[in-house]
Amino acid sequence: MADLERYIDQGTGREPADIVLKGGQFFDLVTGELVASDIAISGERIVGTCGPYKGRTEIDITGRIVVPGFIDTHLHIESSLVTPHEFDRCVLPYGVTTVICDPHEIANVLGSEGIEFFLDSALETIMDIRVQLSSCVPATHLETSGADLPIERLLPFRHHPKVIGLAEFMNFPGVIHKDPVCLAKLEAFQGGHIDGHAPLLRGNDLNGYLSAGIRTEHECTSAEEALEKIRKGMHILVREGSVSKDLHALLPIITERLSPFIALCTDDRNPLDIAEQGHLDYMIRTAISHGRAPLAVYRAASISAAKAFGLSDRGLVAPGWRADIVVIDTLENCKAEMVFSAGRKVDDALFATRKSVAPVGLDSVKARPVNAAHFAVPVSDGETPVIGVLPGKIITEHRRYSLPARGNQTSVDLARDIIKVAVIERHGKNGNHANGFVQGFGLKKGAIASTVGHDSHNICVVGVDEDDMARAANRLGEIKGGFVVVEDGKVTGEIALPVAGLMSLEPYESVRDTLHHLRQAAFALGATLEEPFLQLAFLPLPVIPHLKISDRGMVDVDRFQLIG
Repeated sequence: MADLERYIDQGTGREPADIVLKGGQFFDLVTGELVASDIAISGERIVGTCGPYKGRTEIDITGRIVVPGFIDTHLHIESSLVTPHEFDRCVLPYGVTTVICDPHEIANVLGSEGIEFFLDSALETIMDIRVQLSSCVPATHLETSGADLPIERLLPFRHHPKVIGLAEFMNFPGVIHKDPVCLAKLEAFQGGHIDGHAPLLRGNDLNGYLSAGIRTEHECTSAEEALEKIRKGMHILVREGSVSKDLHALLPIITERLSPFIALCTDDRNPLDIAEQGHLDYMIRTAISHGRAPLAVYRAASISAAKAFGLSDRGLVAPGWRADIVVIDTLENCKAEMVFSAGRKVDDALFATRKSVAPVGLDSVKARPVNAAHFAVPVSDGETPVIGVLPGKIITEHRRYSLPARGNQTSVDLARDIIKVAVIERHGKNGNHANGFVQGFGLKKGAIASTVGHDSHNICVVGVDEDDMARAANRLGEIKGGFVVVEDGKVTGEIALPVAGLMSLEPYESVRDTLHHLRQAAFALGATLEEPFLQLAFLPLPVIPHLKISDRGMVDVDRFQLIG
């Protein structure tokens, strides 16, 4: 009651507000106007706009614009390669005050323990981290993951204050064909938020998928696909991450008319890209520079995102709304000069108030040692299947080539950019090892390896030389997970990610600087991809034929793609 009375007294001006931002303008996302006004803050709420206010603390923002804090509607914090606490410190200064995360990666390694780590962290971070409970653990029966999360293990988290609902439901064939495991999870979350994940799904199959109560989608890669899903009631989350880059393809849907039904997300973005480009602010700048209306873009970044996920207290600069606000230079440039999270000015002193959370999964890499012979691929009749990498996408192509032989073994073909790829089980369950070939990395020598391998997070290694591949894979066990580059038997670059083999214990600045060196080491091998390590991380995604779902619950085999 005392807080409520204080809000009213400070909002009416009967007493000074806690903080007043003076001399600037705010961007009204209702009318699209820039309104000259003081902004009064009491505790965690905005209590005054559209007039002059006195404050106990007054901050001059003359010439600046106030916008609502940005909301990333779908991401995996693990893909930033840092813990939630370091992600908080890295991203919040860019104006991202709320994130809706799916701890899908750590859940596939550690199960409930990984989700608990994220929820405990979310209670301590300055930014508001909301969690969607991972719906697909394991993600596939085609690979060995570290954990299993049936509905019985998700339900204890259902009413946690940081939980919004059920995370991206990737098994869309299972939904359409009424798989009992899928239906049990969907039934438990009816009436709550259920996030979608259905790349390329269209027509009546899409209708059936949506009939299960699924409301959001971040996998659209064309405006045509997005428009069909919007017409059918989905809220489209436009994605621009470090690997999956769909913003330019989806620019046509970012309009004032459609803005209530779109939002922004990064999905997977690492600290090096954040340092070089930014986060959601980068998406905002880019969309406006390509002619999208600022009103549409800023709505997608805040109020539309909040409404899509039932966060009714944020997304506008208005009295009674949560004081998540960003002071920027211009709408077009979107450079965050000052950020407030729940009324608290973001600075190093504020981050210092957080309580730490003990890391988990520090011994999750249990792979058996390997040698060069483990990467041998016997010669076979006919053409050899090859994974075709598409730069900037996690969807890959199924290609076939006649490859050269070396003795009785199939060899790499550097002239056509075809090298070896292997996935090695690292959870200590069965020691499985699979070899194949991939085209598109550009490597001319050496090997690179990772324990970040969506979605089951086994070791994935690509390379030209089998000895280097073995050295890289074994080194991952020694450093308890991470990324490794090997050339001529020597480790030329590495980063340790001991938290579940996914996240560093170091500050994000150290991770950023190490990633820069790591990228250079990969380029020295001839790597041509902009993000060779994140692209590597998506190679283990299961190969599923995708064209039309048959009546038997399988899929017609006319072409193959990797669907992430």
